[in-house]
Amino acid sequence: MADILRAVKGMNDILPPGIDVPRGEKLPDSTIWQWFENVVRSVLTRYGYKNMLTPIVEPTALFVRGLGEVTDIVEKEMYSFVDSMNGDKLTLRPEATAGIVRAMVEYNALYNGPLRLWTMGPMFRHEKQQKGRYRQFHQLDVEALGFAGPDVDGEIILLVRSLLRELGLVEGKHVRLELNSLGQPGERRAHRDALVAYFEQHQDALDEDSRRRLHSNPLRILDTKNPTMQALVEAAPKLMDFLGEASLAHFNGVRAILDAAGLEYRINTRLVRGMDYYNLTVFEWVTDQLGSQGTVCGGGRYDGLIEQLGGKSAPAVGFGLGIERLLLLIQEIGLPVPSAAPVAYAIVTSAAAAPQAMVVLEKLRAAGVSVLMHAGGGKMKTQFKRADDSGARFALIFGEDEVARGEVSLKDLRNADAPQRSLPLSGAAGWAADLLNA
Repeated sequence: MADILRAVKGMNDILPPGIDVPRGEKLPDSTIWQWFENVVRSVLTRYGYKNMLTPIVEPTALFVRGLGEVTDIVEKEMYSFVDSMNGDKLTLRPEATAGIVRAMVEYNALYNGPLRLWTMGPMFRHEKQQKGRYRQFHQLDVEALGFAGPDVDGEIILLVRSLLRELGLVEGKHVRLELNSLGQPGERRAHRDALVAYFEQHQDALDEDSRRRLHSNPLRILDTKNPTMQALVEAAPKLMDFLGEASLAHFNGVRAILDAAGLEYRINTRLVRGMDYYNLTVFEWVTDQLGSQGTVCGGGRYDGLIEQLGGKSAPAVGFGLGIERLLLLIQEIGLPVPSAAPVAYAIVTSAAAAPQAMVVLEKLRAAGVSVLMHAGGGKMKTQFKRADDSGARFALIFGEDEVARGEVSLKDLRNADAPQRSLPLSGAAGWAADLLNA
């Protein structure tokens, strides 16, 4: 017998409910994913954001130029390769923003005005697998392109709150918002010079990554997770002290919107995000209930990226949300998730009854009733057990005698006291509404 082939480490199957996974961490099943995707589409439609899709494979230069050459993603985590057909350097996308901006520049999509966009799909980073952190992971990405004011920053953050609330997550209880401003390039340069001077005085306390970044990207030192460096980083010069009047006004404008909406937040002066393209507002939604992987959503403003990737200068703001991590959080705290059970389960007692049963089931489905049909025959007792296990509310029993009379029997599987009753086969479209509204 040939060896069983398994999925690549860190790249997981999303399975339907009821399949036991004997090894490793139990991941959210496809029912939870489908529910999440439906909630996302509903919320984003209400906010006026339009869906788009980008390729999974992009030119490597897009991420080197867009994310920054001296970032963990570009230096350590990208799945990059050379196309054997033409020698092009390509990369499996590690995040979605750069690809969306590339598409907007390529098609001059902002010519007729600003756009609100979103996409959802798999991303790839070669990193150590941990709970909620995978090499293929899925991300919801939302972008508002062409809007300069703090009002859209506020809208984006409140949009996340709306999404989290619809999923059952409560700010202050399950998740919390952290906020910062990175100012503008000139302000960051002044802060950078102060950081370099500060860290040069403490080089012996820096780890290898921080020493390497000291002159290339010192801001990233502030994001270190090394516990031995926390006191040193906490005492470093704060970017907020270098912000000019316009940057502070923008930040205060965002805060005013959040305050008016009653959304609590914490200003985290060490919050810098992992990409070089951010300016002004940055934010993260974090949790304490997933161990070290506390960030479930992060984003901010990136006004220079469109021009950096060859387009006409235009402002932009957005966020990325890690879907696996968010669904794990929902499971971790035991939030209720709507069932994917069918409304009815069809029990067909004989091959002779099957054709008429199938006609009726098609009419019910066309009327919006989800019906799972038992296939392959079997004893009545077995079929009823399958019906009960399916989670269906009703069993539709297509017996030979019932079908001969032009009827089907309806049994309420969740109410033992409810009487079994007969329904006309010819009136399926009429009594379908009764099943849906029961």
